[in-house]
Amino acid sequence: MSNPVVALVGRPNVGKSTLFNRLSGGRTAIVDDRPGVTRDRLYREVEWDRNTFTLIDTGGLFPDDPAFKAHIQEQVSIAIEEADVVVFVVDAQVGLAVEDEQVAQVLLKSNKNIIIAANKVDNFKNPDIYDFYKFGLGEPVAISSLHGLNIDGLLDRIVALLPETPATEDDQSIRIAVAGRPNVGKSSLINALLSEKRVIVSDIPGTTRDAIDTAFVKDGRSYLLIDTAGIRRRSRVARGVEYYGVRRAFGAIDRADVIILVLDAVEGIVEQDKKIAGYIEESGKGVIILINKWDLADKNRRQEFEKSTRTELKFLMYAPLLFVSALTGQGLEKIFAEVDLVHNEQNKKIGTGNLNSWLSEVTYLNPPKAAQGGLRLYYVTQVAVKPPAFVFFVNNSKLVHFSYKRYLERQLREAYGFEGTPIRLIFRGRKRSTAKQK
Repeated sequence: MSNPVVALVGRPNVGKSTLFNRLSGGRTAIVDDRPGVTRDRLYREVEWDRNTFTLIDTGGLFPDDPAFKAHIQEQVSIAIEEADVVVFVVDAQVGLAVEDEQVAQVLLKSNKNIIIAANKVDNFKNPDIYDFYKFGLGEPVAISSLHGLNIDGLLDRIVALLPETPATEDDQSIRIAVAGRPNVGKSSLINALLSEKRVIVSDIPGTTRDAIDTAFVKDGRSYLLIDTAGIRRRSRVARGVEYYGVRRAFGAIDRADVIILVLDAVEGIVEQDKKIAGYIEESGKGVIILINKWDLADKNRRQEFEKSTRTELKFLMYAPLLFVSALTGQGLEKIFAEVDLVHNEQNKKIGTGNLNSWLSEVTYLNPPKAAQGGLRLYYVTQVAVKPPAFVFFVNNSKLVHFSYKRYLERQLREAYGFEGTPIRLIFRGRKRSTAKQK
């Protein structure tokens, strides 16, 4: 059974994201002094007093933002519907506001367990929060999310209202990050995969500024899908909200198992695509390349596009490549099969005996060149997965030429697969003893 859900709601700029970060133990939601920064729902697990629940941060209800007003309200409504407990965040310094009363009316109709969190309180001996009783939603809890004051009191109130859930095993979900530059269709792809409006879809680049986690089950297997902010070139990223969104995107890649790299079939591959792909490879993550918007491209150029993709991203030659359309659904049915395959490949473990039989064969067929100064390879063993890593014991690691490393990697892949995952080759020379026996 999934964790109970707690949603933070309220008008813009009352401190929901700061409270979200305080409760979840890190700077997860982007905090900015401009209203309406959080547009989508953010999910994090929180543990308190041997209770675990999923915390949702939402955009502010009734924002003064015509481009996103309807989207944000829809996202908040879905969050309230999912929640077991709703924390209604208000600003104690500002006091009652018309927008607060509008939010309260929405919550009264929801029939959910409601807690009013009066944020930004300075004086806890005599907090000025009594006006909030008029909402008819119970006793407010005075807090300061910025300074971490009385957060434990709020958590106690939350867990007291949570439904009981049985203990669950450790999470075995496959974590998938959907990454790419802005406006290649990442959010549309996630919505199509989930068949629900979990993430706001917009044609404005950079709409998704936070990483959005969505847990779900498909065909009996658990996944955690992470949408990321579009990654722009560093010189074009402002130091403010979008800057942190780009940093968050790289963080999402770091904590994922498999990355879906989304490219634009219409625009083709640009320099920023290569940089994102390079970061994925350096991070040692499994990767699938998705050519999106294929419904808009010239189908007769498929082989040409695949060849150019392999040429431009030659360091990801091992990655599966799919042509899809998030809009029409073309090719989407193949994605999770590829995710499962890549996840299995990056966790593959080859026995030492098997590997050394392989090593004897490939070194016999293509021994190190004389120019390598008498390089000898003694044996090899696999020392890690995710990504798979192999240690080769040699007489002198300085004698291993990069061309012979490439040969060994090609032969490893030909023999054992490792589709969709980078592999690491490590060479260790024997240490010579400087002590003479007497």
